[in-house]
Amino acid sequence: MARVAVVTSDPPFAAGGHLVIAEGLVSALRSAGHDASVIRTPQNRFGRQGTAYLATWMTDVGVADDGKPIDHVVSFRFPSYAVRHPSHVCWLNHRMREYYDQWSRFVEPLSPRARFKEGLRRRLIHAADTYLLTRNVRKVFAQSRTIQRRLERWGRIPSEVLYPPPPPRAYRCEGYGDYLFVACRLSPLKRVRLVLEALAQPVARGIKCVIVGDGNERSALQAAAEQLGLVDRVRLVGSVDEHRLVEYFGACRAVCYPPMAEDYGLVTLEAFASGKAVVTCSDSGGPAELVGSGVHGFVVEPDPASLANAFRQLMDDPALAERLGETALRRASEFTWERTLPRLLGTEA
Repeated sequence: MARVAVVTSDPPFAAGGHLVIAEGLVSALRSAGHDASVIRTPQNRFGRQGTAYLATWMTDVGVADDGKPIDHVVSFRFPSYAVRHPSHVCWLNHRMREYYDQWSRFVEPLSPRARFKEGLRRRLIHAADTYLLTRNVRKVFAQSRTIQRRLERWGRIPSEVLYPPPPPRAYRCEGYGDYLFVACRLSPLKRVRLVLEALAQPVARGIKCVIVGDGNERSALQAAAEQLGLVDRVRLVGSVDEHRLVEYFGACRAVCYPPMAEDYGLVTLEAFASGKAVVTCSDSGGPAELVGSGVHGFVVEPDPASLANAFRQLMDDPALAERLGETALRRASEFTWERTLPRLLGTEA
């Protein structure tokens, strides 16, 4: 059995889906008899990313604290793939998106001087990423086709798509309740405001929604719920533990997850594993790859009316929600750690 280091960057006071996947990978490796651990590398703020890349490049992942060698490395997001090891694959979540697909949005409010400085940094990061993902790793796995397309567009970096399975949790379906469920970080790119606007549509009158998660948009979303007259139907419950999260998945009617150009969207498979349909948007990236519209849920246009109509169908027809949820559960069974580990370890037949 192998000793495996799972390496991912870790912004201070933040924990995204990449860390959930990394910890799920470690758990699966240990269950398969391997010795595995997560190594967290820094992700500095803007203007200091170069030092984060350098610190990661200098991180020793060759030998563990007990003096025994580390056999294999699986890295995730930037700049964790800068670690050096002869047996190193990258299971890419994303590069620094502000310097890639979010560049136009990022530089729009900046002054000309700041744009020039960030443009220089962007070119340096692009060069470093291309080198690291073609010369420093043995293979790149993309966690979705969306990520694969970005790798091809910026750097022509070859990759194989390997969707992460849901983390090993006690998922279950406890029926199809009277509320929609949203679980994500509360930031603009997750577009929870769009969910609220959909719930405020006349066609969505009376539909309840539970929103789990925290982030810098929470107070604005609470204010929006009040302004839209949704306080009696929408609950923003903040962060919850794993037990409570699984309960919400298990008891809801369906899950809504409409982010903008999401890398992967672990919530989608967590909903599937709970036997629940997912409503997402055509420009949502990874979730839209996983959801067959009318099969595992609905993929709709990113506007309040389209979302509201999908909500209405699911709330008015429990049998439809159950049928889509059962198909989603079968879809979830296609993504297992037993199938994933041999590819990451290079041991598949």
